Amino acid sequence: MSEITASLVKALREKSGVGMMDCKKALQETAGDMEAAIDWLRAKGLSKAAKKADRVAAEGAVAVSVRVDSAGMTAAVIELNAETDFVARNEGFQTAVRKIALAGLDVDGDVEALRASPLGGGTVAESITHLVATIGENMLLRRSKRFAVEQGAVGAYVHGAVTGATDLGRIGVLVAIEGAGDQAVLRELGRNIALHAAATAPLSLSVDDLDPAAIERERAIFTEQSIASGKPPSVAEKMVEGRIRKFYEEAVLLKQAYVRDPSVTIEGLVAQTAKDLGSPVKVVGFARFALGEGVEKETGDFAAEVASLTGAV
Repeated sequence: MSEITASLVKALREKSGVGMMDCKKALQETAGDMEAAIDWLRAKGLSKAAKKADRVAAEGAVAVSVRVDSAGMTAAVIELNAETDFVARNEGFQTAVRKIALAGLDVDGDVEALRASPLGGGTVAESITHLVATIGENMLLRRSKRFAVEQGAVGAYVHGAVTGATDLGRIGVLVAIEGAGDQAVLRELGRNIALHAAATAPLSLSVDDLDPAAIERERAIFTEQSIASGKPPSVAEKMVEGRIRKFYEEAVLLKQAYVRDPSVTIEGLVAQTAKDLGSPVKVVGFARFALGEGVEKETGDFAAEVASLTGAV
């Protein structure tokens, strides 16, 4: 039997458009024979999914799932993309997204690991492949994130929820909080911060978490603006630092003014909760998934498309 190398699996994936795990299985079943592996994929019905793999999938749903683990909590958020917004109203799709989010509770945020995890007698990847064949649209498990706190809570919020649902929508946010106080209070704090983050789309949790390149880019812009204003260098420098502080207040979650009460920052809201509970409270992480974020959607000229089909010039 030929050795099933990573390069061989990659080559089959490029030829077939099928996922890595399915390609590896096909090669194992056919002793590394590339053509036989392609036939094996076709026989399993995976070629139908492969034909759809080049279609842009920017719709679908974001789902959250939470679990109470005694004094702590675990929560997951995943994004399953499809080609059209109609699919988000499909009951089979909604069921699949929920099941994948539940599976995400036991996988540490890695998409490939989640794709390979067990689900319904097979794997998550196989479940998605079956869904593609059933519904007839390309689908992609694009992102996943999990938080687990031993003592504390994870607040969850979904914006643009699917009708009748609270766990599926267009934006899903998780906020992980560590603390020894009342878990219900911490969970509500996490949900309120998650709702805030859904609206403000912060770039990072803290100043230390900000991408240094993003800070330098802003600093360069502010410096150029200050110099152009004709201010003395000492004044210009202070102007730049002031604008950097303003950038932090806009981009950093803990520094942002709370949307429900702009007189207090998120940092201040956490401190007040800690004071009320009489014990330390710390936000240790957050994740915000917006459906289709960063995916380049296809646009087309309908008139030109009709003309090409009818032969018109």
